[in-house]
Amino acid sequence: MSSRAYKQYAVLASSTVAFTVCFMIWMMFAVLGIPIKQQLGLSETQFGILAATPVLSGSLIRVPLGIWTDRFGGRIVLFVLMLACVVPIYAMQFATQYWHFLAIGLFVGLAGGSFSVGTPYVARWFRKDQQGMAMGVFGAGNAGSSLTKLVAPGIIAAAGWQMVPTVYAAIMLVTAILFWVFSHHDPQHLVSSKVSLGQQLALMKNPAVLRYCQYYSVVFGGYVALALWMTKYYVAEYGFDIKHAAFLAACFSLPGGVLRALGGWLSDRYGAYKVTWGVMWACWVAFFILSYPQTHFIIQTVNGPQGFDIGLNATWFTLLLFGVGVAMAIGKASVFKFIADEFPDNIGAVSGVVGLAGGLGGFLLPILFGLLVDLTGVRSSSFMLLYGTVCVSLVWMHFSFKPVALAAAKR
Repeated sequence: MSSRAYKQYAVLASSTVAFTVCFMIWMMFAVLGIPIKQQLGLSETQFGILAATPVLSGSLIRVPLGIWTDRFGGRIVLFVLMLACVVPIYAMQFATQYWHFLAIGLFVGLAGGSFSVGTPYVARWFRKDQQGMAMGVFGAGNAGSSLTKLVAPGIIAAAGWQMVPTVYAAIMLVTAILFWVFSHHDPQHLVSSKVSLGQQLALMKNPAVLRYCQYYSVVFGGYVALALWMTKYYVAEYGFDIKHAAFLAACFSLPGGVLRALGGWLSDRYGAYKVTWGVMWACWVAFFILSYPQTHFIIQTVNGPQGFDIGLNATWFTLLLFGVGVAMAIGKASVFKFIADEFPDNIGAVSGVVGLAGGLGGFLLPILFGLLVDLTGVRSSSFMLLYGTVCVSLVWMHFSFKPVALAAAKR
């Protein structure tokens, strides 16, 4: 019989690999959507809706998946979820009209719900003082977003975009089988609560849950939105081809996923509040700079008109975006450290609700990005919107935790 420690790390490793593949497929429209946009002649807003459609279904399914994980265990729920996505992924290659892609995208998007299964499944295999690190390692599966940017362009160049769904369906099927073989189930981790879906959604009335929903809509919703949007942004703003644009976009997606484990470690060591506070300020500074549009202006000098150009070149833009990716990776882990600390007996349901909020942020933001570009003609307007959301988080954090800080200072 396998030891407890072996099972812990087998569950962590197999779940992380499964989540990475699920996230890779969830974000496939970040690259696949570009040739589809050209083929169908879509507007920026229509592209935003196309890219965001899988995020919608992947977000909405998170709450029931969290409940089912508490009730039946993460192993069987994640396995069935992955198998259910195989056929829709494969069917995407036969789509020819815009509504076809939207309909199929809703089913493919169910893969995004895997996070709400894996988080409580992994967390319950570890002690409380190890949960931040464990959930951070699992959350590193967000790096699947960068994986799709590295894999899909090569497939598209070699065999056309229709080959991507075939390859991804095969990868999902193999991964599901391997996950079942190497993962484990512990009946002691099941939660016998018979709380209804409506009662679980009522958790959003809890001020703490609502607060964490907002934080997560920034660090995760913003991450998903940018992961979907940045490949096209590089193509349109800097004139890169799809291969180079996807590679540069991966410079944001990769640290945004892999370094989530660092966020878990930092949260265990310094506390979720301090880490999340630092993350929000880092994003505030970066988004302020990224918001400034490419500008050319002329001033009258004593020697006549003088022109100036202000704007970020591709190098500085990528470096700033890399920093945002690092900050968001750390923030995604620190928010869930809050949940593990404050709701130890209800991690599945609360993580499902918070994950829903983060996912809905990832759904709405790409649509708003496209809408803002269509309305203003300014591509950096997407970062202006994100800057505003971070401002809300900072104000909310300040007033939410100020009484706690004052009470601690009086002790």
